[in-house]
Amino acid sequence: MNWIEALILGIVQGLTEYLPVSSSGHLAIGQALFGLDDGASNLTFTVLLHVATVLSTLVILWKEVVWIFKDLFAKQSWHSYSGLNGGTKYVINILISMIPVAIVGFFLKDKVEEVFGSGLLIVGIMLLVTAALLAFSYFAKPRQKEHISGWHAFIIGIAQACAVMPGLSRSGSTIATGLLLGNKKEKLAQFSFLMVIPPVLGEALLDVKDVFEMGLTTAMNGISVTSLVVGFLAAFLTGCLACKWMVNLVKKGKLIWFAVYCVIVGVIAIIFA
Repeated sequence: MNWIEALILGIVQGLTEYLPVSSSGHLAIGQALFGLDDGASNLTFTVLLHVATVLSTLVILWKEVVWIFKDLFAKQSWHSYSGLNGGTKYVINILISMIPVAIVGFFLKDKVEEVFGSGLLIVGIMLLVTAALLAFSYFAKPRQKEHISGWHAFIIGIAQACAVMPGLSRSGSTIATGLLLGNKKEKLAQFSFLMVIPPVLGEALLDVKDVFEMGLTTAMNGISVTSLVVGFLAAFLTGCLACKWMVNLVKKGKLIWFAVYCVIVGVIAIIFA
């Protein structure tokens, strides 16, 4: 992988991690176009891209992160749920949302990938599923609930767990599911991006473990430090732009155009599978 390919893939990751079009699906398409195999060097590169997009989330949503930690460590009554601060309740909802993805990650991910594979055919099909979810959420009657409940957090977490399939957008699935449940758009986009941080970091840590087990020399085979740095910076900078843009798009309810895009790319992927 040269630095130009790393730059393009970093931009793709940064944009598609937040836009509801599936980062995993687009990375798979990009790697297929460049003729890159799914080897150790790609694993190292993918870890760095995920870390870059997590950092971009923390940068753009830093006010929400600070609020959460202030409330979490502030004085509050732990004897009842109603006595907890808003930030603490937010953390509880994020933890609840992690239950489904933790179950899939520990027990079912390998089986799912083994059954469905990771070729362009499944990517294309899942992109069409993403398009359907976005379309349903666009035409659904809004109820605009002020706060995301624990039960809704769990359902949104199920949507995130289903996004283990390449081509099924994580942000698209969680945001569309939250909108279908009637949650307020402004709160939903922030929750969708913040709830992604723990599982993405957890997955990245597991990947780092795999990288060190195979050895840094093997893991770096075929990719230079320059390419890693270029890809990281590209994913971080474009991730910042995409995260801020996506929060505003969700508020305005203009996700239907991404559904159209997913249909076009999904059909192309199926044709060339």
